[in-house]
Amino acid sequence: MDFSQVLAEKTDTIVDKWILAVRKDRRIESADDLSYTAVKDHVPDVLKAMVTVLSKSQDNDIQSIVTASFQHGAIRAEQGFDPAEIAREYHLLRTVIFDALQADLLGGTPVEIIRSIRLIDAIIDEAIARCFKSYVEERLRELQQLQASLTLHNEELTQLISANQEYLSQLAHELKHPLTSIIGYSDLFLRQQRRKPDIKEKYTNLEHIERVLRNGRQLLHLINDVLELSRYEAGQIKIQLTPTDVRELIDNVCQMLEPLAAGKNLQIVVDCDRAPEKLITDSFQLQQIVTNLISNAIRYTESGTIITICQVLDNQRWAIAVSDTGVGIAPENQAQIFEPYFRVSSSDRPYLPDSTGLGLAIVSRLVKLLQGQINLVSQVGVGSTFTAIFPLEVEF
Repeated sequence: MDFSQVLAEKTDTIVDKWILAVRKDRRIESADDLSYTAVKDHVPDVLKAMVTVLSKSQDNDIQSIVTASFQHGAIRAEQGFDPAEIAREYHLLRTVIFDALQADLLGGTPVEIIRSIRLIDAIIDEAIARCFKSYVEERLRELQQLQASLTLHNEELTQLISANQEYLSQLAHELKHPLTSIIGYSDLFLRQQRRKPDIKEKYTNLEHIERVLRNGRQLLHLINDVLELSRYEAGQIKIQLTPTDVRELIDNVCQMLEPLAAGKNLQIVVDCDRAPEKLITDSFQLQQIVTNLISNAIRYTESGTIITICQVLDNQRWAIAVSDTGVGIAPENQAQIFEPYFRVSSSDRPYLPDSTGLGLAIVSRLVKLLQGQINLVSQVGVGSTFTAIFPLEVEF
């Protein structure tokens, strides 16, 4: 019996059932917000090549499996999958294939059944190996880019520390932990690679890479915030006035931050019905303000809603207000909330490890740069509302 023909006829059904299984599997959370096409990716190409390998009359198209699996791994890295999720989705693919072919396999001879099972297992094992190879390469590429960015920032950071000795001890403390992790796990990873680890050690190596990247991103975020604040204090930020569609700008920021909110099951609500028409302002700095306010609201909110309202106040002013249902800020801390490196904490709720204490400091300075002012209304346990008020016409 030619099981390749059976597989070819059932390919679409297998893909549909596999995607459904991936979406239902709670161990593959990264697929929750992906479209049907994004989850499907290159898996149909793997199945198509599998048909040729099972066939006794067609030439084996093993190269298509290699190519499709390699591309699949790179895309899964971009989509934020972790190694366990990739292994899980291939396990589900194997299960769905055998479920679909079970009745037909039972109709074959023992030799035919054993041959087909071995070939399918071998193909999926090869697909997993190639997928992981490209996944690792994509992560290493990102690590190299991160290293290049950190290197470029090194000289400016050194100058910043020399010019701002009062912040040196605070900055050193913030840099210590992520740098220690980066150095430690990088060294461990390199030593393991020199020993030429076998396939069983791939998961461990991938976990090390993920930790390096996570701490590297945190460090880069901190450095970027420090440099942004330093540029403002040194008067190096120059306003570039351009026509700006405020509604579109806010929508773009919310779309960019939607995955961050979705990861905490938070709802983002935008009300721009009374927003001003196109303004002449610095769109880049305004985007920085909106991004920092909304991301800060998400960071300090565990449940509920993030509401962004933009409206014209009168014939001279307009405002953006970002409200959350987060932890809130005590009255005694509200006067300091816009100071550099200040972070709200308490005995039962220490400050978040990914917070630099610079986001709101940067916001307040950029608002001032755009000739505006920012206000805060907050209540502990209820939430906070930050309102930035700007003139309709920026004067220079």
